[in-house]
Amino acid sequence: MTAELRPVGEAEIAACFPLMRQLRPHLASAEELAERWRRQAAEGYRLLGLWAEDTPLALAGYRLQENLVYGRFLYLDDLVTLEGARGRGHGARLIEHLKQEASRLGCARLVLDTPLDNVLGHRFYYRQGLLARALRFGLALS
Repeated sequence: MTAELRPVGEAEIAACFPLMRQLRPHLASAEELAERWRRQAAEGYRLLGLWAEDTPLALAGYRLQENLVYGRFLYLDDLVTLEGARGRGHGARLIEHLKQEASRLGCARLVLDTPLDNVLGHRFYYRQGLLARALRFGLALS
C-alpha cells in the first residue's frame, strides 16, 4: 500500500503526537503538541504527513521565511519517520515534495538545522542533495 501525502489539520494533530515525540521528546502530551501547532500555524507553520490510513508514517513541519542571507526560502523545522517505517523512502518523499513546493512558491532554497551529532541524519540529507553550509550558534536565555 502506498502512503498518502496530505497536510495535517486540527482533526489529525493528536494522531501525530506519538511520532512527533520520537523527534521532540520534550513534548509532554498531544494537547501540548496541538497548542504549539496552533500557535505556529498562525505564524505560517505547516505540517505535512505521509499516512497509512489513520497512522502517520512520516511528518515534515515547515514554514516560508525570508532573510537577507537566503532571500525567500522554505525552512524545514521537523522531519521524522516512524521508527519501524524507516528505510522505505518516506523521508525522501517528503523532502522531494518540499523541494517542489519551495520552487513553486519562488523560494531560493530549502534550509534546515540538525544537531552536529546527528550523523545518520547528515548522511540522509547529503543523499537528498542538501549540503552543510553553516554552523548555527545559539545561547539559551532561560
